[in-house]
Amino acid sequence: MKIIVAIKQVPERDAQVRIDPVGKWIEELDVQFALNESDAYALEEALQLKEKHGGEVIVISAGPERAGQVIREALAKGADRGIHIEADDLGSRDALGVARLLAAAIQPENPDLVLAGLQSEDLGLGQTGVILAELLGFPHSSLILHVDVTAKGLKVKRELEEGWFQSIELPLPAVLAIQSGGNKLRYATLMGIKRAKTKEVRRASAGELGADASPVVILEGISLPQKQRSTQILPGSPKEASAALVEKLRFEARVL
Repeated sequence: MKIIVAIKQVPERDAQVRIDPVGKWIEELDVQFALNESDAYALEEALQLKEKHGGEVIVISAGPERAGQVIREALAKGADRGIHIEADDLGSRDALGVARLLAAAIQPENPDLVLAGLQSEDLGLGQTGVILAELLGFPHSSLILHVDVTAKGLKVKRELEEGWFQSIELPLPAVLAIQSGGNKLRYATLMGIKRAKTKEVRRASAGELGADASPVVILEGISLPQKQRSTQILPGSPKEASAALVEKLRFEARVL
């Protein structure tokens, strides 16, 4: 089975960010970057499928030169080879534009399965995997926690709302958007890091893939949230005020 995993490099979750002088994105020189969380779970699902059924795992990422770091990280964890779509204008592309880049690089590989994270931690659009399935002409499903290979294709476990789950079957080839938390993530071993240095990473530009930039403007501008203090007087009896306070701490402040 040939599995392709789409991964993205995003700012670390706890990074202290500053707005760039243009006011349309963060100042990237001051930020540490990491592998997008749900993409890490997609990679883990692919590696487990490879261990059970054999085949090949290929990681693909679009972004500037620094995106090669997450490709090497994936190779160190066990992926077989990588594809780096060199694109410095990723921030100017909407989900359709990014999906077109990925689809153009994936199609010649003729994969059996394409996995992507449910959404990215920086933009959180949650659309790229679904659009990618449409461009490839593959059936798809999202919010996936577990994947089993069957005689007819795949059986997947989807997360629904309020603790409910759904099991569905899909034919191959297919595209799946993986939810975080389905597996325990592995760490790269020292031997894996050494082997990653010798594994193939194919590079291609957006121009070579024939995928032009999107005409859509994603962000007009960004700003840091304004800090402000406010006081609320909770009416009613002490019992009623206490209940209202607990509700606000639980659902508004989210500290309970």
